[in-house]
Order: sequence, then C-alpha cells, then structure tokens
Amino acid sequence: MTPEAGDDSRNPRIAIVGAGPAGLMAAELLASAGCAVTLYDRMPSPARKFLIAGRGGLNLTHSEPRAPFLARYGTAADWLAPFIDAFPPARLRAWAEGLGEPIFVGSSGRVFPRSFKASPLLRAWLARLDGLGVVLKSRHRWLGWNREGALRLAGPEGEMEVAADAVLLALGGASWPRLGSDGGWADLLGEQGVAIAPLRPANSGVRIDWSAPFRARFAGAPLKRIALSVGEARVRGEAMIDGAGLEGGAVYALSATLREAIAVHGTAILHIDLRPDVAADALAARLAASRKGESTSNRLRKAAGLAPAAAGLLREAGPLPADPAVLAHLIKALPLAATGMAGLERAISTAGGVTRAMIDDQLMLKARPGVFVAGEMLDWEAPTGGYLLQASFATGHAAACGILARLGLGRPEPWSGRWEAGEAAGVAGEWSRDDG
Repeated sequence: MTPEAGDDSRNPRIAIVGAGPAGLMAAELLASAGCAVTLYDRMPSPARKFLIAGRGGLNLTHSEPRAPFLARYGTAADWLAPFIDAFPPARLRAWAEGLGEPIFVGSSGRVFPRSFKASPLLRAWLARLDGLGVVLKSRHRWLGWNREGALRLAGPEGEMEVAADAVLLALGGASWPRLGSDGGWADLLGEQGVAIAPLRPANSGVRIDWSAPFRARFAGAPLKRIALSVGEARVRGEAMIDGAGLEGGAVYALSATLREAIAVHGTAILHIDLRPDVAADALAARLAASRKGESTSNRLRKAAGLAPAAAGLLREAGPLPADPAVLAHLIKALPLAATGMAGLERAISTAGGVTRAMIDDQLMLKARPGVFVAGEMLDWEAPTGGYLLQASFATGHAAACGILARLGLGRPEPWSGRWEAGEAAGVAGEWSRDDG
C-alpha cells in the first residue's frame, strides 16, 4: 500500500478525488490549514467542465437576495442553506477578486469575472494551490476501496492503493461525461450501502417530434423574446430549435417540471407565447387590420411581428385559423407535445445523487466514516444562472470544514461579511453582456 495522499507524515493526509470546483475549493481550505492534500482526477487536466462552462462567460453566482436565491434549489434548499450561508455569493465574489479577477454584475443579476472567462481564474487558482503544496495527479480513476479501507485508483503506472486520514469525493454528476463526470461512482457507492437517487438530466433540452420539413428548415434557428409555460410555471427568455426539439435558457429553467411531468404522464404540454409583450386583444386587432389578399407569411411577419421560425412553429400545430382572435390566442399559447428530455450527454447538469439521509451535517458518509462528499454528487439540482457553481463551491467548502473538525483541527473563521455584496463588486446593469 502506497501512502500517496501527502508526503509529510507530520501533517494530516487528505485525498480528494475529483478536481472540479468543489474538490479544488476543499483542497485550498485544507491545504491552508496545514493538511497535506493530494488531488486525483481521471482527466488529463483539472476542471474541464468548469472551463467549458466558462466559454460563453463564466457565471459564478447570482446577486439576488437570500430568500429567492435559496428557493432556486427547490426541495434541497433547507439542507443546503447552512452550507451556502457559510460560503454565500458575496464570499465567492470576494474569493474570485482575491485571485486577481475583478467581478461585475450583469444586467440580469448574474455575476461574472470581468475577463468573462474561466481560464484566467483557473490558472490563478491552480497557482495558489501549487503554492500551498497541493499535489495534483491527473489520469487517475477511482476504483473504490480495498479491504483495509484504502482508496484504489488506476493511474498511468497501474493500480495503486492510497491511505489517507480523510477522503473527499467530488466526482461531479453524470452530465457531459466526455469531460470526466460519468456517474460511474454511483455503483461503487451503492455497493457500500449508500442510497443514490437516480441520476437524471437537469438543465436539459426537451424532445419534440418536429415534422421533417420544419426540422430541415429551422433546426438551429433562435426563438427570441418568448415565454414558455408548463402548467402554472412560466418563464420568459430565449430558446433554440434543434433537430430533436428545443434547447436554451428558457427551456432549461423548466426542465425539472417537464422531466417530472413526462415521467408521470409520458408526455407534457409545453406552451409557447411567441409575443409575451403584446396582449392577445391587441394582437388580434393588428391581425384583423391586415390588408385584404395579404399572404399569411406577410400577415404573421408584419401584423404579429413573428420571425420565420416562429411562424413555422405555428404551422406545426396544423392549419392556421382564419379568425384573428383565434390566431392571436394560438400565438400567445402555442401547445407543443414534449415527449422526452435530452440525455445526460447533452444536459448541463445532473439531478439525483447521494441522498440527504446518507450524509451527516458535515457531508460525511454515514456508511464510510472519514469519507466526505461534495458538489454535484449530492442529490440537489438548480437552474443555470450561477446557482450550480455556487452550491458546488459551498459544499466543497463545507466538506473541508467537516474534515478539519473530524481531525480535531478546528474550524475556519466564519464569514463575517454580508450575504449579498450589494454594489461592492459592480453595479447591476452596468454591463449588458450576459450568457442568457
């Protein structure tokens, strides 16, 4: 057995499996407290999903007040709240600025580094971890435990066994598996008696059976300034037509509702309001005032203000009604039958994971004392908008605090700042560039 998790026997040896945001945050706190930390990751380089997520602008967190912020986590909000309270959005913003990355608040309230990229922040972070003595071992896949309780890992030089004073598993969910998080840990933990809520796509597209002509003409076309609704849930935003259905921010915001409805009923009705800024009566009046003999396409474009893709969507529902009031109603509430969700390979994040009952208040597995879990491995989900990264950072911080407490090393000083950072990191609306 090789004691790989740290080289200094005077310091507690910590093994962290998974070098994403949760694992890296835990490594920083533990190394700062004097632990000898080794990070293992199956990919050739760390935080690949973090980097990909930052290609369109790294949305670190959100600036909204505590109550609506926590509500974004749905049924998991109550048990996640203490962890996010200990590492709230203001603290995350201060941490990023401490790495030399100034922060701004976008027009939507989302929070970004001014570079608008993940790579500068990650480079500065890895340099800090290196300065703290954190050892990063890439291309190491976790295989479980041996009979003595040591970690088993497969690396470039073959299988190895690692003894550590504490272990953190931060292996991510199962979305975007090509980036390293394939959910393979679920079976390994299941063998240990750890209950795992099924891993399902979250923030994912929805499947709709388009006609062949519509698919051929409009796949890839955007739908701007629309509203989507499922039952009582309604979201304004944008979407994109793809060959299999709809993608985009407004769809992702409703994906949990859609997913559950489809699971129960086999399908779900998704209504699209193609002109949410115009009342139905006003829209009907515009349509009624169209010139005699005008083509339907021109009528929809001029009177209703619909782009060709939006007009094409209307035709997917069948022959267009001639009555202006009925047509206006269809434009305001176009029903589409959603038959499924995009798979985990296309989803932004993962629902499901290690259930709350399997961990204690410090994120330690009850079935494996000394083994902690953080990030998307835990059973929670949230919409895009900074909430995913915020909870990953916060649970990584919480797990590190739990490890320090277990090892008798005390706890870090609690956050003394406000939950929200107010205008300290930028003025909402100062920048209009956003990731949707």
